Amino acid sequence: MIRINLLPHREEKRRQRRQQFYLLAGAMVVLGALIGVLVSTIIGGVIEAQEDKNNFLKTEIAKLDKDIAEIKRLRSQIDSLLARKQVIESLQGHRAETVHLLNELVRQTPEGVFLRSIKQNGLKVTLIGYAQSNARVSTLMRNLDGSEYLGQPTLVEIKTATLKEMDDRRVSEFTLDISLERPKEEDKVAVAGGAVK
Repeated sequence: MIRINLLPHREEKRRQRRQQFYLLAGAMVVLGALIGVLVSTIIGGVIEAQEDKNNFLKTEIAKLDKDIAEIKRLRSQIDSLLARKQVIESLQGHRAETVHLLNELVRQTPEGVFLRSIKQNGLKVTLIGYAQSNARVSTLMRNLDGSEYLGQPTLVEIKTATLKEMDDRRVSEFTLDISLERPKEEDKVAVAGGAVK
């Protein structure tokens, strides 16, 4: 016997195709969602890793900034210490100047000249004193000009004064500027070399 299918086969095929389409569309949506979640997770991980790197770099930069500040502070301390060292070395190099000044004044002061005051300001020395005559002041100036450690005597003032300590004797009161002459570096080396020999 022949069987005739009276069921609407076309509708059945359409229904099957529609089901396949919905299944396929659902699978695509799920696959798209999975891919979106996967991509989002990967991008989130990359961003988090980059943020970790950035935070690490920030902390290292902060440490380096502290180190740089410490280095600057140490450099300023070194500069300060070097400046102090130079001052001390210059003081060490010139500490005998006062001794030379006093020795030379004792040697070069002629008879009849009395020094009342000696003031030093850097390399300039001001002498105030009394002399029996103006000629004695001239002799003092010539002697000081010929000295190894003193030079450039300049008479600032000379006037007549009466000293009560010397029975109202009339003397010449004078003010004289001289300059200290520091030995040059070659002389220092020569003196140091002579000391070593």
